[in-house]
Amino acid sequence: MKRTITVIAAGAALALGLTACGSGSSSGGSGAAAGDIKLGMSVSTLNNPYFVQLRKGAEDEAKKQGVALTVTDAQNDASQQVNQIQNFASQSMKAIIINPVDSDAAGPAVKAAERSKIPVIAVDRVVNGATVAQTVASDNVAGGKLAAQELAKQMGEKGKVAVLQGVPGTSAARDRGQGFTEGIKAYPDIQVVAQQPADFDRTKGLDVMTNLVQSNPGITGVFAENDEMALGAVKALGAKAGKEVKIVGFDGTPDGLTAIQAGTLNASIAQQPQLLGQQAVQGAIKAAKGEKIEATVAVPVKVVNKDNVAEFAGS
Repeated sequence: MKRTITVIAAGAALALGLTACGSGSSSGGSGAAAGDIKLGMSVSTLNNPYFVQLRKGAEDEAKKQGVALTVTDAQNDASQQVNQIQNFASQSMKAIIINPVDSDAAGPAVKAAERSKIPVIAVDRVVNGATVAQTVASDNVAGGKLAAQELAKQMGEKGKVAVLQGVPGTSAARDRGQGFTEGIKAYPDIQVVAQQPADFDRTKGLDVMTNLVQSNPGITGVFAENDEMALGAVKALGAKAGKEVKIVGFDGTPDGLTAIQAGTLNASIAQQPQLLGQQAVQGAIKAAKGEKIEATVAVPVKVVNKDNVAEFAGS
């Protein structure tokens, strides 16, 4: 509760700051040429290979389009992200891209930007409680269902499963978890015996998995809501990983693909983070020019396992 109050207070301060900042009030719909457009992008964390790829896709597209893009790292701190959005507004950014640390906490910052006529694009995760110009994301619910189907197949449709959850409050964690829960119901001989957050982090994934195995020695399957936690689980399980205990991750990161090739990770639900970044910049440029854009852009996800990993690893 204390953190929520802090973020809301910061959002209120941001609203005042943006109102006082006249330079950003006319940026939306200006019809500016691409070379005049400055974009700001706040990424939830760059201490994660997935978001490094997201940034690369955005930076490559900005360079291609001839626009200036400033990328900041919120370091998984919702209050810090609010400050970054405020700074973007004071720097007269024509549009802002946000990859929310927390979907709810991002709301006040986005509302304040909206009042100042600065369009906001949400990427990879949704923003709750505010209207964005566009949301660019994978279908995480569908991805969660695919993960359930693949894990069930790998397990022979029976056994006990542990779920490593992402950062609480993020739409990605909620939607992937929802999809997995819905999907696994189709397999009555599979029981989910434990669910615990590991915050999308490899080291926390190792620690949480170590504890879950001790308290649930009969686990034969693991769904991790991203590859980093899956790789932590691989380390915790040692020789059992990929063999006695089947593991499915999410994101299709380079390290995840390498683990699939090695046989320690059985599958991952591959997203296309560089494409997400690219699409977000394209949407931001159009919004900055006052052009009409679609409310949502869906980037497909796909199961990657030993049968098709070469296609992804070589891309």
